[in-house]
Amino acid sequence: MEFGPILRALSRNKLGVILIALQIAFTMTVIVNAVFIINQRGELMQRPSGLDEASLFHLRSIGFGQNFNEETSVADDLSRLRQTPGIVDATVINALPVSDSGSSSGFTLDPGNLESVVPSAIYYADHRSLNTMGLELIAGVDFEVSDVLVRESSSNTNADSVIITQALAEQLFPDGWQSAVGQSIYTPSQQAIRIIGIVRRLQAPWPQWSDIENSAIFPEIVIDGSSLYLIRTEPGEQDRLMPAVEEMLAASNPQRILRQMRTMAETREESYRIDSVMTRILTVVIATLVFITAMGIVGLAVFSINRRRKQIGTRRALGATRGAILRYFLLENVMISSMGVVFGAVLTIGFNMFLVQTFNMPRIDWYYTPAGMLALILVGLLAVIGPSRAAARITPALATRSV
Repeated sequence: MEFGPILRALSRNKLGVILIALQIAFTMTVIVNAVFIINQRGELMQRPSGLDEASLFHLRSIGFGQNFNEETSVADDLSRLRQTPGIVDATVINALPVSDSGSSSGFTLDPGNLESVVPSAIYYADHRSLNTMGLELIAGVDFEVSDVLVRESSSNTNADSVIITQALAEQLFPDGWQSAVGQSIYTPSQQAIRIIGIVRRLQAPWPQWSDIENSAIFPEIVIDGSSLYLIRTEPGEQDRLMPAVEEMLAASNPQRILRQMRTMAETREESYRIDSVMTRILTVVIATLVFITAMGIVGLAVFSINRRRKQIGTRRALGATRGAILRYFLLENVMISSMGVVFGAVLTIGFNMFLVQTFNMPRIDWYYTPAGMLALILVGLLAVIGPSRAAARITPALATRSV
């Protein structure tokens, strides 16, 4: 084997070998952790909210006239919206999933025991909320008109029924969420609330919240001077209906203004904007580091080949084939890369531990490190193929003339 000659050749250029190995190590450290962060952010951004987001848009109505009656206005607006061709359903709601703004509270099975409270996002909407949002009811029943409570925002009394998500039911009833329907849970103010239904999924408004799958819907219309309408259209009708709905509602009541009309897709994009920008930046960093590292490997290989042209020519004169020369330099690169990725594996794990302790990030999955090692070795091989093939084409006569 050629390990002995390769090691002796590398020992004559220690500085170059060490620099390239260190470059590979630091590149691997950054790339592996960056890829992990990108994948993690990607999984967060792709989590389903539970809503039929492709067909939903929303807008806010804010009353300002002295004779403005919000309760009457809401009833009139919802009636107009639900009768509009192309609109599947509409509801008034206090907050939106993945909007980064909303209300939260908690529930417990033991009234007065605040330590056992399970946190949850709180949505207030009318009896058409499930159909409007496109939620999947997996147990129990939907709200009836008679369940809806119309109250002022200053009131602390909730409706006596609630629909919760499966995730919240699993935390409240760890022995079996199916038994939750019909059970009573308690708010921090010790009001008893009866669970009448369970939906499969409804995310909370805060994308980074650890309990994002915990949500509860109360059948309530809260009067606070500002009404948020969520509107579900038939497929393909959203773009046509958005300006038409805004014009219709504006003409129906001059004592209010309409603002913040957006699709749910736009709301999701805005909430995850920082994550999206971070992903793009890290992608550019990865591409840049891989390119710089590859160029460093190419530079070292070219320098090494130029220094050994006479040696290569001599080997060719002694019968070494082009394949043997090519194999020699590829093996040399693998040895350099292996030193770099072994040190890089140590740095990768250490850097991830720093991120975990400092920024509360999750630990990197075990397979990222060996995958990163293999990827950097392959990058090195691809980078050195060109110079190695050029070395294999050196003839004995050309080597002699170059002395």
